[in-house]
Amino acid sequence: MIYEYFIRLLDWCKVNVLLVEKRRDFHFNEGEIWWCSIGLNIGEEEFGKGSGFERPVLIFKKLTRNSFLGLPLTGHKKDGSWYVSCAVAGRPGSVMLNQARILDKARLSGRMATLNEADFYGIKLKFRELYCTLKFSTPVSSEEETGVGGKSRIVP
Repeated sequence: MIYEYFIRLLDWCKVNVLLVEKRRDFHFNEGEIWWCSIGLNIGEEEFGKGSGFERPVLIFKKLTRNSFLGLPLTGHKKDGSWYVSCAVAGRPGSVMLNQARILDKARLSGRMATLNEADFYGIKLKFRELYCTLKFSTPVSSEEETGVGGKSRIVP
């Protein structure tokens, strides 16, 4: 098993070197789904498939002109609070919220589709529900002990 992993790791290193040299004269936008070389990962981290170690990734949040927060997709319908059902090009699948990663656009190889606004909004809501569990109360007076920036209190 270790031997097979080592061989795949060497293959990923070759792909990674090519990605470093890749031209970056294209644009991407939030809500688009692209083929993305996410690599060979470990444990529960999602990995790419095939010779390019690719899988579909949703451009969830554009951070700079070259980087973004990406959410990998799977071609299977999955259940759980960290999955959102999503159909791409007529094929059912799921967005994996628990696999969010910052990625460089050099990993992108081709645009697959663009989500409609309603589907993208639904994914944003589920993402917020999963990751943003803190609730803030209304602002408090400056004399009151707040513990966070002097403006509001965190409510468990």
